Amino acid sequence: MRPPLRIETLTRVEGHGSITVEYDGDRAVDARFDISEGIRLFESILRRRSYEDIPPFISRVCAICSAAHTLTALKAIERAFEVRVSEQTEDLRELLMTGGNIASHALHIFFLVLPDYLGVPGSLALAESHPELLRVALRLKAVGNALQETIGGRAVHPVRAVPGGFSSYPDFEDLVELQARIEEGLRDARTALDFLAGLPDPEPLAVSDAFLALRSPSGRGYYAGDQIVVQRQADVRLVPIGDYRRFIKEDSPTHSHAKHSSVDGRAFMVGALARLETRARPHDGLAERAMNSLGLRRPFGNPFDNNKAQIVELAGDLERARHLVRRFMDEGIETEPPAAIRPRAASGTAGVEAPRGLLVHSYQFDEAGVVTAADVITPTAMNAGSIEEKMREAIARTPRAPEGEMRARLEMLVRAYDPCISCSVHSIRI
Repeated sequence: MRPPLRIETLTRVEGHGSITVEYDGDRAVDARFDISEGIRLFESILRRRSYEDIPPFISRVCAICSAAHTLTALKAIERAFEVRVSEQTEDLRELLMTGGNIASHALHIFFLVLPDYLGVPGSLALAESHPELLRVALRLKAVGNALQETIGGRAVHPVRAVPGGFSSYPDFEDLVELQARIEEGLRDARTALDFLAGLPDPEPLAVSDAFLALRSPSGRGYYAGDQIVVQRQADVRLVPIGDYRRFIKEDSPTHSHAKHSSVDGRAFMVGALARLETRARPHDGLAERAMNSLGLRRPFGNPFDNNKAQIVELAGDLERARHLVRRFMDEGIETEPPAAIRPRAASGTAGVEAPRGLLVHSYQFDEAGVVTAADVITPTAMNAGSIEEKMREAIARTPRAPEGEMRARLEMLVRAYDPCISCSVHSIRI
């Protein structure tokens, strides 16, 4: 009997994972997405700590998604203690989230995924084959970092965003410099789009059975929203974020340290493609141009199109960031203190759209505001079941593919989901 094909180390992904393909004779019959990242236990670490400790602790789950984790924790804390933040705080948090998305998407599109499409081993090879494109990519990622640093105080693990608001604010000169960086980023995005639109498409696969995404009041934001859209073809449901445990079920497979999530017993997909599919408000401007250039049309039917969806979001995020920064420059930023926090025995659940998809935080507190229980479900944990489902579909299409072709195909598929593997592992009660 042919031994399993083991892709021991997935490259160009965040964290440690591998792929196993099982054979019956010369036919591939099964595939597994093995997440071997060490057990993080970050939820257990939060227990018996004050609510003030949650944002800086939980942001350390992941440097790439640190803004998303920080802001989700703040939303959950404020919901538990019935804190209402100002409209300015909401807008600044959206801008911070947008910066994190720009930086993450630029990293994924150009440094993790593009080498697959160009047939080179990695970003170092791009420095030789496409040096100007690599410079564009570095500048685009720097725009996202600059947004996070200007609004959040640091490019990684923001320190200005605190319960109730912000501890300090950028001044006018900071915004002027940021606006110049964004304008340069828009020029770079147009250049990159002209190149990316000409890349070949991988062989398509059917999309996951369902999409999940945060329902944004504005129709396109990443931060605001208290409902989850559950969409399976024409069937669309809206579920309060506080009820996530009633419909998102988690299992603990023996081959992975990450739980697998399901809705109605079936896998689902979160991320940029899910957001594009479920958002009611159409894109315009550069994002619309990107959708047309890339040939994206609803309904989406290919998980590889998540890469294209990230390109669309990157273009739209730069224009949204320009709009928000211009407005802050015109209207000014009021130096307002954070809203008062009055701890109480309560629970709070919140969600945001992290770069890789829906992110949920839920906390329980005692009367002093000390954490008694915590639960965090990350996008990659939600996507893990879908990834395996699509790997099985891929091998079923070409079960006798040569090993090199099989390996390349499955690695490209996993990377299309932009997995943040270190975020995917959370504590399991046995």
